[in-house]
Amino acid sequence: MSDIRVQRCLATGGLLVVFTLLLFAGCSPAKPSFPPTPKRPVIDEYHGVKVSDDYRWLEDQDSPEVKAWVVAQNAYSRSILDRIGSRGDVIKRLTMIEGEEKVSYTSVSRHARIFALKSQPPKQHPFLVAVDSPDDLSTERVIVDPGMIDAEGSTAIDFYVPTSDGTLVAVCLSRGGSEDGSVRVFETRTGRDLGDLVPRVNYPTAGGSIAWSADASGFYYTRYPQGDERPVEDRNFYQQVYFHRLGTPSSRDRYVIGREFSRIAEIRLATDPEGRYLLASVANGDGGEFAHFLMNPRGRWTQITRLSDGITAAEFGRDGKLYLLSRMLTPRGKILALSLTNPLLARAVTLVPESGATIVAMRPTARCLYVKDVVGGPSQVRLFTLRGAFQILLPLPPVASVGELVGLEGDDILYRTETYSEPFSYFRYDPEKNSAVRTRLASSVARGEYEVVREFATSKDGTRVPMSILRKKGTALDGKNPVILYGYGGYGIPLSPVYSVRNRFWLEQGGIQVYANLRGGGEFGEEWHRAGKLTLKQNVFDDFIACAQYLIDRKYTSPSRLAIEGGSNGGLLMGAALTQRPDLFRAVVSHVGIYDMLRVELFPNGAFNVTEFGTVKDSAQFEALHAYSPYHRVQEGKAYPAVLMLTGDNDGRVDPANSRKMVARLQAATSSPALLRTSAGSGHGIGTGLSERILQQADVVTFLFEELQLSTKPVEAR
Repeated sequence: MSDIRVQRCLATGGLLVVFTLLLFAGCSPAKPSFPPTPKRPVIDEYHGVKVSDDYRWLEDQDSPEVKAWVVAQNAYSRSILDRIGSRGDVIKRLTMIEGEEKVSYTSVSRHARIFALKSQPPKQHPFLVAVDSPDDLSTERVIVDPGMIDAEGSTAIDFYVPTSDGTLVAVCLSRGGSEDGSVRVFETRTGRDLGDLVPRVNYPTAGGSIAWSADASGFYYTRYPQGDERPVEDRNFYQQVYFHRLGTPSSRDRYVIGREFSRIAEIRLATDPEGRYLLASVANGDGGEFAHFLMNPRGRWTQITRLSDGITAAEFGRDGKLYLLSRMLTPRGKILALSLTNPLLARAVTLVPESGATIVAMRPTARCLYVKDVVGGPSQVRLFTLRGAFQILLPLPPVASVGELVGLEGDDILYRTETYSEPFSYFRYDPEKNSAVRTRLASSVARGEYEVVREFATSKDGTRVPMSILRKKGTALDGKNPVILYGYGGYGIPLSPVYSVRNRFWLEQGGIQVYANLRGGGEFGEEWHRAGKLTLKQNVFDDFIACAQYLIDRKYTSPSRLAIEGGSNGGLLMGAALTQRPDLFRAVVSHVGIYDMLRVELFPNGAFNVTEFGTVKDSAQFEALHAYSPYHRVQEGKAYPAVLMLTGDNDGRVDPANSRKMVARLQAATSSPALLRTSAGSGHGIGTGLSERILQQADVVTFLFEELQLSTKPVEAR
């Protein structure tokens, strides 16, 4: 096809026509050309530095031209992925494994009975159930099934909160993976919808939260601006707290607190066991700073902590106290106790001092205090008395993670645990007997002969960086193994063990899966987090590159058999790794990633990320952002790894414009495969339906099989 014909089509805005002509009229069917993307440079100046942006026009998702470009890119990606011979086998096997897993339970809570979100293929989304006992599932009843509400399968549960007596439950629902959630109230016994509808409770920017009043006559909730209360650009900011009384229209809901909070406040609500006190925990964006406000039974508010106090979490006890997780001068955390009747932080008593483990959560019961720690990635749970006397470590599998700590009657708790190779199980722990019994809330699927080893790479500045390496027992270290290295490294979030259906498939096919515990996460406390945020973000990328080099040096793999993967903040990591050390990797898979670090703060959720990444308004932070921004580091003519980027049209956390612009930049600079997969019915990954998840994972796996030159074993292989 001639350049003139291309230009004529472009002049009329016919991107999809151009793509069709390129694919079928003028290009080899074996390897179609990238869809054309015009350059329209825009120059910005930051602190005297001029920066050109060729693809600013791709930020306008509502533009017909951008929509046509996305269609063309999807068609191009399908022309590559669909011709890979292994894809059908991969879809079949992933679907088979999902069916074998059958049921899983998450988000378990206890309010007179046990509530849980239950996943059960082939249902597209988890549904809400209640059981009288975790040991007797015959009492299970379905309260809310999104599939019965929405036959199209696009509605999902964002979160739910039962009343203290468990008779009612408020459920936040959203569509298409948007996390733009409204709350409805259901009767637990019958599943009947009471008719209450409260809009704009949840959104990806600041999330959402609910807490019931003591008499269950209504609930406190987070509310985003409505109508003309704020300009359009502020509709997903300025979260406040309102009270909704059951049976009344939401337009009559009462304001409670929040007008004085910042634009990027993120509010979480909780009440004490009697429902007399209301706690509002207010994060300053996503950087890890919190303030806490307490409303007493008379409706009076007291600010009990400020952002500068280093209190990152608070939990009500059953003894009239508030338990606080403090990182003030103790980056791995200590636990304080504070009286609700005299909530002065200066009078708080230290119960659990800082130790070598990083405290991430706590659960007070009648006479005990359970403390969940992270030790470099894996979890442990310590048991203390309410006076702070250490008792025992709870039994856990090696290299395991712990999810919820759910208080039961007395001092018993439920805790969820899983490993990289074993799916979830909920155990009931009895401190009187020091016994942990596996409940019926557990998977019963047998596993293969896999093992997890912990090894350490040495980063550029000498920091030791741990990795969890999943492999078949007896794997030969000959440099020939196909390896996926996964990383995140941000927001103080530890990368803890999690079971994955896709990992099971990858391991049974002879692959190795590696998880890197990078700085920026919370694996070793707040110092580990701070060492990978703001102007020190490059440390995260250095850690990840060191892990890749370690795997090559120790003969786990070679650059031709090494793929890397990450999502969201981990997508930024993928962009940095592929632009800084493209020689180390054969393939890159990046989900819903951030790539243009000079523009990210201008997108709605980007403003919440300023406390983690920094801002171009600060000269030092701009210098750091510009130095590593993947979009700006792409070089013409450079040999880059093959890249697959996945995003969703409804992503309110990371604007999909990041993926569009990064793919366009790579396609213009290199002949290496650079594929964009945009899903019209999903967002940041939360709320994505089962069928779409399987298709996404199948595309990822077949892409990796093609690039790492692998062939699938029979789908029945175990």
